[in-house]
Amino acid sequence: TDYKIIGAFLFGFGLLCVVTLDYKLYTGRIGYLIDHDKTYIFEILIIIFGNILGGLLIGSIIYLSNYEIIINTARLLVETKLSKNLLEIFGLSMLCGMMMYLGVDGYKRINNSVAKVVVNMFAVVIFVLLGFEHSIANVYYFILAHNYSWYMLLSFVIMLIGNGVGAILLNTIEKFGHLKKSNE
Repeated sequence: TDYKIIGAFLFGFGLLCVVTLDYKLYTGRIGYLIDHDKTYIFEILIIIFGNILGGLLIGSIIYLSNYEIIINTARLLVETKLSKNLLEIFGLSMLCGMMMYLGVDGYKRINNSVAKVVVNMFAVVIFVLLGFEHSIANVYYFILAHNYSWYMLLSFVIMLIGNGVGAILLNTIEKFGHLKKSNE
């Protein structure tokens, strides 16, 4: 739908803000876990906590504003997300983690200003249009939909793990396969 395309580009703009302003987004940082010492996991846990609070805050503000079209769209979206089994959710989350890693790492490593923005934006556009699962964005949708259940909570945890596995896997393949080229 048109809303999905608009949402994909708005989310892409959001990730562009994250990387240019060096904000701490779980899905933008977890892929680098293998590049840091063991204490980095504590930073990741703090980032997750902060990201969840941010999603709760923004979702609650929009919910309180009674912005009907956004709330109703979120309800339909969450219904679709939670109709999947946990293995599907895990796979879609891994793919999202890979796309987020590509978007963030591409932005860091590409020198050409236009190319780095294109890679960053389209990593998000691709994952949104293909229906991949972004754990942190889904906090916002779950709040808007007011669809709370144990399955929702379990799905969220699976999404967090899947996003992490996908991003770390891609970084690991690049690192141990000697595939990374810096400053292209």
